[in-house]
Amino acid sequence: EFSYHAQAQRLALNVVTSKVRILSDAHLLEQILRNLLSNALKYTKTGKVLLGCRRRGDVLRIEVWDTGIGIAGHELATIFDEYHQIDNAARERSQGLGLGLSIVQRLAILLNHPISVRSMPGKGSVFAIDVPIDDGATPSSTKVLGHVAREAVRPAPRTGTILIVEDDPEVRDLLELSLKDVGHRITAARDGPAALQLAADGMIRPDLILADFNLPSGLDGLKTAGRLRALFDHPVPVIILTGDISIQTLHEIANQDFVQLNKPVKPHALIDAINRLLPATPPAAAAAKPLAPAPNDQADSPVIYLVDDDQQLRGALRELLEADGRTVCDFETCEAFLAADRPAGEACLLVDAYLPGMSGLALLQHLKAAGDTLPSIMITGASDVPMAVEAMKAGARDFIEKPISAADLIASIDRALEQSRDFGKRTAWRDDAAAQIAGLTARQHEIMTAVLAGHPSKNIAADLGISQRTVENHRATIMKKTGAKSLPALARLALAAV
Repeated sequence: EFSYHAQAQRLALNVVTSKVRILSDAHLLEQILRNLLSNALKYTKTGKVLLGCRRRGDVLRIEVWDTGIGIAGHELATIFDEYHQIDNAARERSQGLGLGLSIVQRLAILLNHPISVRSMPGKGSVFAIDVPIDDGATPSSTKVLGHVAREAVRPAPRTGTILIVEDDPEVRDLLELSLKDVGHRITAARDGPAALQLAADGMIRPDLILADFNLPSGLDGLKTAGRLRALFDHPVPVIILTGDISIQTLHEIANQDFVQLNKPVKPHALIDAINRLLPATPPAAAAAKPLAPAPNDQADSPVIYLVDDDQQLRGALRELLEADGRTVCDFETCEAFLAADRPAGEACLLVDAYLPGMSGLALLQHLKAAGDTLPSIMITGASDVPMAVEAMKAGARDFIEKPISAADLIASIDRALEQSRDFGKRTAWRDDAAAQIAGLTARQHEIMTAVLAGHPSKNIAADLGISQRTVENHRATIMKKTGAKSLPALARLALAAV
């Protein structure tokens, strides 16, 4: 999927495959390589990017080479200073180059895979990660989270639906990746109000709450977890992740029957704590609903095809849509959706961006290539604007962010169906969007494109040779000229104008 970005930047991207078997976690290792490739493409102006492997004894070294500007020695030291700050409870972000590499280091530590970087100013850089080769001697049943072996007598982990409340996006992503990898279903919220809104809308019913103690918006982890518990009819287990806090706070955690784990928390300690707290049969578990559309008095009403691997979220969305009089047919995977018969008639597809097997984006690209004009809506993570942009390029009519608002969901579906029925309204929407975008200067167009690609202001400033303050001023002007109230709204507008 990086070939599109490489072609757009006129870069040569080569991937040299290897048949060597390694001991690692497929999903987490893939995330590391995605981040390294994305970083290489972002900072390489001309030339090539190469992903390949080298054998070094019982280790396979996976390397990402680029012919970017290179990084001077003192800047490399700054990068590793940034690495070493990843467990800083105060979350000091004033240092470091901001190259988005801290999540790579977090995952490398989690997997126990050493990572290194070499660079020559003006020549380029190479990032390498060392992964043990599978010699066949380690039974597959003992391979979990990298190549750490567990005793055969240890019970298999229980799985359930976990609500993560964490304001640091990198920590939140890391927790989500780690817990999904052992079979848990994850819903994430960036702060207490967002988590409470999910619960109030009936969108979540977690088996366990995992909350950071230091949360913004005036609700810390203790208050958030306490209010969430009050909304459910059973005592949901709670784990509070903390840095350095007072004795009084520790007593408050214990008094509420919460479990406290210190940061940085080790993956096995977190997984073991969750395993102890989850009941054998989670009270939130419910029988899966059939995939066939539910009976509906409006036989000719549009069918909403819902594709999401989170059974609990899928069930909640189905109930919400059926309560609004919609006919719903839900699927766990894109493959199951493609294999099902779709009767003729008006319909709309609602698909999650990140799915096992074929991703939601790949499904949209497949439908577009096949000439299928089914109006589609992508479900993305909060502030995942680059994914939303790619989805709309692949044919999505709209996208909605998690946590999902019931009103926004219904409005998005109605808008997609209306535009599908009436070409004139779609054209009018496109013309209106184009008129709003036309007022931007060439520099503002350039900055808008970079912002919607997910680049932070300081990186945009470095790429364009201007100050970060100038970039921020342009961003404010862009939002004012277009009338967009948020980045997702700006993305909708910009893509509609194309």
